[in-house]
Amino acid sequence: MELALFTQQGLYFLVKYIHFLAGITWIGMLYYFNFVQGPFFNETDAETKKNATQKLVPRALWWFRWGAMFTFLSGIAMIALALSTGIPHNSQWVVVILVGAIFGTIMWANVWFVIWPNQKVVIAKAKGETTVDPAPNANRAFVASRTNTLLSIPMLFAMGAARNLPIAYSPNKLGMFLGLIGLIALIVEVNALVADQNGPSVKPIKSVKAVITSGSVFALVTYLLMEVLLTA
Repeated sequence: MELALFTQQGLYFLVKYIHFLAGITWIGMLYYFNFVQGPFFNETDAETKKNATQKLVPRALWWFRWGAMFTFLSGIAMIALALSTGIPHNSQWVVVILVGAIFGTIMWANVWFVIWPNQKVVIAKAKGETTVDPAPNANRAFVASRTNTLLSIPMLFAMGAARNLPIAYSPNKLGMFLGLIGLIALIVEVNALVADQNGPSVKPIKSVKAVITSGSVFALVTYLLMEVLLTA
């Protein structure tokens, strides 16, 4: 008897399962940082914040960045396995999952190349290992983290919509759709890399309420672009 898990479809399921587990870990930690830890740090005393930065934050960031890595790698593997079965490259699943992959890849890059390097400076300062002022690093990590929270909402929408949203799909304006999505994502990411957390371009994502609202609007825009440009 052939075991289902050792078939090609079983391998795809296993990779998808890993993707789910890693993704829950990653996004769960992202929401913890933005919705729980950040507001707590803003309200607590300096000594408590320092102790948490020394002992709690490094542990949380370990799960955060490796959750991001395994989500990213398993996502690539999942798409590659699906394409290897002959699924058309311009099908609804491939196109819409690519939107989620674009957002997810930006988020992964922010974790490893923006948030983590800057948070290491903040942690080192709390531990007394450096005399460098960590304020610029904390600023950059904050904006990138809020940007990831913003992107996570349309990313999850696209991942769910790829197979489960019954639009009257047509690939006629596929290039325009992906071009607009890419342009919006680029603008959002440039802002993450250069904006100050007190600047006007960060205001739509600065508070918890604001970033949830903005992310929901972004998901709605993604859906409307799908209906306008990906339907017959």
